[in-house]
Amino acid sequence: MTAAAGPPHGQSPPRSLRIYSPAGIVRSVVPLRRAAARLAALGFAVEVDESAAAKDQRFAGDDDVRLAAIHRVASARPDVAIASRGGYGLTRLLDRIDWKLVSRSVDAGTHWVGHSDLTALHLGLMARRGGITWAGPLACDDFGRSAADGGVDEVTEGCFTEAMAGELEAIGFRTGAGFDGLDVRGRLWGGNLCVVNSLLGTASFPRVRNGILFLEDVNEHPYRVERNLLQLHQAGVLDDQRAVVLGAFTAWRKSPNDRGYGLADAIDRVRAATSTPILTGLPFGHVPTKVTLPVGATARLLVDGRQAFIAWR
Repeated sequence: MTAAAGPPHGQSPPRSLRIYSPAGIVRSVVPLRRAAARLAALGFAVEVDESAAAKDQRFAGDDDVRLAAIHRVASARPDVAIASRGGYGLTRLLDRIDWKLVSRSVDAGTHWVGHSDLTALHLGLMARRGGITWAGPLACDDFGRSAADGGVDEVTEGCFTEAMAGELEAIGFRTGAGFDGLDVRGRLWGGNLCVVNSLLGTASFPRVRNGILFLEDVNEHPYRVERNLLQLHQAGVLDDQRAVVLGAFTAWRKSPNDRGYGLADAIDRVRAATSTPILTGLPFGHVPTKVTLPVGATARLLVDGRQAFIAWR
């Protein structure tokens, strides 16, 4: 499946982009085709990987199929490699991925993009080989969203296209009070909280000191968010960072046992356990509006009043 928009006469050819499925099943090809068309309309030469719509239980093909897709994309070295969706599946592959092959694709200019389960790929590469990947949108979930569900978010689209063109240098967001004047530098890393925690103690967990850690999650009750954050703290990870920046924690349900306990209480409890500043408000996660962030880049986090900025380069 291909979708390409040719460049006007005299302009450079469109950047190559491949959609592939390394994790969860693509239940319908409709959002996949919609994403390919929309990305082509943005000027990309789009190719959908041959196994993008494969199905095996809850996965986009069995482990061998999904591993082959990753290696096929890495060998092709497109300008952009964007996952169709997250879900679960990459953890099964971490010990079998040819990290040298993926690293060489990054060195050649491939931008690996995604979030959620793609955190395992980003951090696995960061831990083993280095190189910058991109925490950002997913093809089906973001560019394949139907008009009835809101279509493509303008901020998400704008950040993505600017990042892929090498034009995005910073993002801004409104955070909570109490951090005015904060100004720190460090390696930017992180992603999905549960996936980050699942990598603790493995070869896929980056040993980052003095970094800027960003985190998000979905379908996780605040007590589970608190427990996961405290695990990172008790493992020494939070205290080793210059700052922690929290994105969206969505789609959880209140429990009769909460008795007023919520996400703010969970975050306050973790703040009390560490001296590392923990900021909120990052527009990133399982939400329509999300920024695109360079995982592994050296970044600066600056707060002016309640306006926070993350800049790189």
